[in-house]
Amino acid sequence: MANSPSSFALALGDIAWEAGEIILRHYEEGTDSRKKSDHSPVTDADEEAERFILQQLAKIAPGVPVIAEEEAAAGRIAEIGAHFFLVDPLDGTKEFLNRNGEFTVNIAEIKDGVPVRGVVHAPAKQRLFLGDGENGAFEIATAPGIKPDFTKLEPIRVRTAPADGMIAVASRSHRDHKTDEYLNHYNVKDFITAGSSLKFCLVAAGEADIYPRHGPTCEWDTAAGHAVLNAAGGTVTRPDGTPFLYGKTRDKFLNGYFVARGLA
Repeated sequence: MANSPSSFALALGDIAWEAGEIILRHYEEGTDSRKKSDHSPVTDADEEAERFILQQLAKIAPGVPVIAEEEAAAGRIAEIGAHFFLVDPLDGTKEFLNRNGEFTVNIAEIKDGVPVRGVVHAPAKQRLFLGDGENGAFEIATAPGIKPDFTKLEPIRVRTAPADGMIAVASRSHRDHKTDEYLNHYNVKDFITAGSSLKFCLVAAGEADIYPRHGPTCEWDTAAGHAVLNAAGGTVTRPDGTPFLYGKTRDKFLNGYFVARGLA
């Protein structure tokens, strides 16, 4: 019998769902984008959702530092120890602006460099994924304006790759030649393209088998999806198989290359 997620994981799910409601309001009304110093886009939806998430995390985990994308972009980076949160309030701003629905709310809890809990909510796709360490990974269908009944969470698990070939998931916006070169070493029969941290969740749910990334990402882009995939029985490692860890303050929370997998 599957475990149930902890009350703390469910609280993170609530926060992510509420943040998704904020984002959907902007999505329906339309919002202008601005350029940050790194030339990536930001909208009012990113900023309002992040303010909400930070307020709520301060209530359920007072004193635990949070590294959040828009705060970091503004130069407000908290001092962290072994326990902290990583937040991307709107992962896939390009997808949000292109109106293809493939954007997510990402909230991850990190302990000793490892993402132990995470929520990835795709409000326009009406899918919410929850990873809770040893308790497992779960998914629930969502609907705008209707708070999810988390007693109806369904367990998800990675699959064993089919004998006739893997399904690889690649970035819609950032697929590159190095990724294709890497996948040439595997028996890949099909590709799925997806935006944001949904890519991790497709592997976690057994809808794909491998997701390599050879382009730049930040820790808040990947930690929540990593937590979901870990809890579903998958792995995220560096290409050489060594652990992929978080809290890289010297690198300004920039990630190196990684490979996310189900079961080989």
